[in-house]
Amino acid sequence: MKEFDIRKNDSGQRLNKFLQKAVPRLPGGLMHKYVRLKRIKVNGKRTDPAYRLAEGDRVQLYLNDEFFEAPREEEAYTHIKTPALSVVYEDEQVLLVNKAAGMVVHADETGDGDTLIAHIQAYLFQSGQWDPADEQSFTPALCNRIDRNTEGIVIAAKTAEALRLLNEGIRAHALRKCYLCIVHGQLAPPDGKIALFLRRDEKRKQVTVHRTQVPGAKTAVTLYQTLAVRDRLSLVRCELVTGRTHQIRAHMAALGRPLLGDCKYGSNEQNRPYGERSQLLCAYQLTFDGLPADSALGYLNGRRFTIDDIPFVKKYFPGFRI
Repeated sequence: MKEFDIRKNDSGQRLNKFLQKAVPRLPGGLMHKYVRLKRIKVNGKRTDPAYRLAEGDRVQLYLNDEFFEAPREEEAYTHIKTPALSVVYEDEQVLLVNKAAGMVVHADETGDGDTLIAHIQAYLFQSGQWDPADEQSFTPALCNRIDRNTEGIVIAAKTAEALRLLNEGIRAHALRKCYLCIVHGQLAPPDGKIALFLRRDEKRKQVTVHRTQVPGAKTAVTLYQTLAVRDRLSLVRCELVTGRTHQIRAHMAALGRPLLGDCKYGSNEQNRPYGERSQLLCAYQLTFDGLPADSALGYLNGRRFTIDDIPFVKKYFPGFRI
């Protein structure tokens, strides 16, 4: 038998979710079966897989040793000696970083381990803020993601409670995310709201835009404002009402104003004179607005974090102040 005493970073999650992380070799089907057979108990009693664990609970597992004997693979963060992070804000629970264009947030199909989350975990481990040996189920995680070639603010949770609250806040639109981008030409009208439907095409790794609802498509809403116009280019501020894949890139292209450098939704012919090979897009501002006031992250309400040094803005709109 093996026992787990539930600590603060394990609490608040369902039993089945805890077991997926604490005993990754245990198949989901067997886990549910063993709960029914009382080979998995909480505080000595039969329970439900959906039971939310509380600090101080004890999980007892009457399982074969084979489920606990898997050697841990060396994690990607252990190979990073000097984490490359630009910290925007940090406290005991939350870390905001400015991701550079060209870095992936999580490992993709290429298997590249040089990811933003690996650098964050390396930073937290090396600074003594996180030690996986002290954890049973929690690992510092990202709460949002942006494309490889998009730069800007990414949110990481340093505790399990922060991860839960941030994810709930994102779903409840309590975190407002604004982007800056450069588009070809001028938008007409210069300010407005885009409400269209986007459908993901997994094979092509992009989305298609639809004026009306079609099977598989989701509503996508963007608010935009033209900030400056210069040399057949416009600097545009976009606020995401929804957060769909490639939303801003697809929306601007649908208006006939693709992002400068975007070869997926724009054209090489348009981008060639500028020498840009990836979209000029930055998640430059994050506002906390609507987290439960009595929660562990209530102190963040009303806080706004802004990146004001954006290379592509300096290059194409010199003198513009964010």
